[in-house]
Amino acid sequence: MGAAKQELTGEIDRSFAGELMPAVNVSDPDGNQLNLGALQGQPVLLNLWATWCAPCVVEMPMLDELAALKDGQLRVITVSQDMRGADAVVPFFAARKFTHLEPWLDPANELGFAYGGTLPTTVLFDADGKEVFRVNGGYHWDSEKALAAIDEALTAR
Repeated sequence: MGAAKQELTGEIDRSFAGELMPAVNVSDPDGNQLNLGALQGQPVLLNLWATWCAPCVVEMPMLDELAALKDGQLRVITVSQDMRGADAVVPFFAARKFTHLEPWLDPANELGFAYGGTLPTTVLFDADGKEVFRVNGGYHWDSEKALAAIDEALTAR
């Protein structure tokens, strides 16, 4: 874990607080659509990642654990920016046996472009669909600092 700890250098950035979640459609491997802008009512942690992104791969198990820990309080949505879409993501998810993450796809990289192209990028939105903070780059989602920041946002209402 020591090497993984060193490569995750993202920091919480609150300078975009208040921005609305983009109304972008993502899809699952079966073609079901999800409009992110319609997710208001529950806080959402939106993670943009790719199978070829080393810090993204390190984060994914932590995000799966976070989704389990905050089940019912926070929806964790991971959206792949892999241009190969389901062909890349389905085997990745199958090999890692995630139990709380869903494989959402954005092969046109609409979200990646909207958020500046850095992977991973993770954005926490409150229940009203407004940004609380974002992290560009890998982050330790299982750290006390991360959990405290998420809990603060969940109890701010």
